Amino acid sequence: MLTIKQTAFGLICAALLLLPTFLTAQNLESFEENVTEFTLDNGLHFIVVERSVAPTAHFFTLVDVGSANEPVGNTGIAHIYEHMVFKGSQTIGTTNYEEEKKYIDQMDDAYRAWLDERNKFEPDEEKLDRLWEEFEELQEKAGEFVVNNEFTQIIEREGATGVNAFASNDATGYFYSLPQNKAELWFMLEADRFMNPVMREFYVEKEVIYEERRQRTDSNPFGRLIEEFTSTAFSAHPYKNPVVGWPSDIRNTSIQDTWDYYEKFYAPSSFTIAIVGDVDADEMKRLADKYFGPMPKGDPAPELLTEEPEQRGERRFTIEEQSQPIYLEGYHTVSSQHPDYQALNLLSGILTNGRTSRLYRKMVVEDQTALQVGANNGFPSSKYPGMFITFVVPNQGVDMDEVEETLRTEFQKIIDEGVTQEELDRVRTNSRASLVRRLTSNSGIAQTMAFAHVNGGSWQTAFTDLERLNDVTVEDIQRVAEKYIRKQTRTVGKIENVQGQEMSAN
Repeated sequence: MLTIKQTAFGLICAALLLLPTFLTAQNLESFEENVTEFTLDNGLHFIVVERSVAPTAHFFTLVDVGSANEPVGNTGIAHIYEHMVFKGSQTIGTTNYEEEKKYIDQMDDAYRAWLDERNKFEPDEEKLDRLWEEFEELQEKAGEFVVNNEFTQIIEREGATGVNAFASNDATGYFYSLPQNKAELWFMLEADRFMNPVMREFYVEKEVIYEERRQRTDSNPFGRLIEEFTSTAFSAHPYKNPVVGWPSDIRNTSIQDTWDYYEKFYAPSSFTIAIVGDVDADEMKRLADKYFGPMPKGDPAPELLTEEPEQRGERRFTIEEQSQPIYLEGYHTVSSQHPDYQALNLLSGILTNGRTSRLYRKMVVEDQTALQVGANNGFPSSKYPGMFITFVVPNQGVDMDEVEETLRTEFQKIIDEGVTQEELDRVRTNSRASLVRRLTSNSGIAQTMAFAHVNGGSWQTAFTDLERLNDVTVEDIQRVAEKYIRKQTRTVGKIENVQGQEMSAN
């Protein structure tokens, strides 16, 4: 994801000096020469890194659209479409797409008719049953043409590994590795599934998504707390919505809704594709022109313009249930491109990164009030201004007020007294090492560079982040703590363990 030249190259060299294994694969002076960037006429951007450490290549398709971009009433649609991409195309995954498509369209019409009736104030139950039966018959007919998992079977038969995808608040990604002599196969299949998409087994797959939601949120105390927390902390910005979607929105999202989403947000200009491995850049450009060049340009995806208003005061909620108690608090901060972002990252490390960090040492080791403690900046994501959060899993019998008092005391110490140079140097070294470790594999390089291009405007911003880390001072840590760790912007969420009888009584 990126480009800047002289300064970034020096940072790349500094990073590579820390990793002898990477040095042996590529000498310092040739690294930037091995990075090739080009943008097709339709706006689709490619980053190719020639790295011949093994006869393989990693292919990462990053689409600059996530759950934050979803239309009102269709939360979860980014995740739904991510699932659809693995259903093949008009030629892969079907025995007769023309006939299959007829039944898919009729099935969606039937589902939307059922939805219209269901969402009435007083739905006709007999009509609902009749419409649902019609829908199920059409779904079964459409299923007769499906070749299950054909896309995945094809690539895995040809040696693909790590086949996966994700949908996040800010982006959607699709990735896997292949033997380098299968590069043209990747281009052919990847272009096909994005240029000729299908909504195959759409409503069957929504049941899979419901199950994901049940496992990750509804049946998971931390998942329930996080969902309640984000919806409380954000009042306007769509970071308040869960990536998996609200249950009613998942139910109400139809195939036609998903086609509308695809056509609006999956323009070529939303794509960044990173290819890293034993490949020839000129050949990759030839294949890109051949397979992705015909992709219609389309209108650029609409920008997200909603801004979270300044919080007017502290917000609090408590979930009472029979569960492990958890404490979570957060403060509104900045996006990843703000000058204060790296200082806030380092502050989170000073608090909870490692056994010598302040909160771990105080709460887990000395006082033994916590089983686990963590802090993170850029929650739930960082393309737009997010939050600085701290969570604590208290030890048995520890009161939540004691947990909160400890956090107040430790934050105030940093605001009043600052941090030591030794603390800053430790977390800065760890952060730098973490970035460099990602650059030891084809997948790590591809994903780091693609994200940097999308979020920072250039793949080299991944390396200029090293410079930003070096520029942070102990005074910066104290300053951002005082600026952002304020009661007015604080949201506190808790899970408190109560017995069933107490829950019903209150």
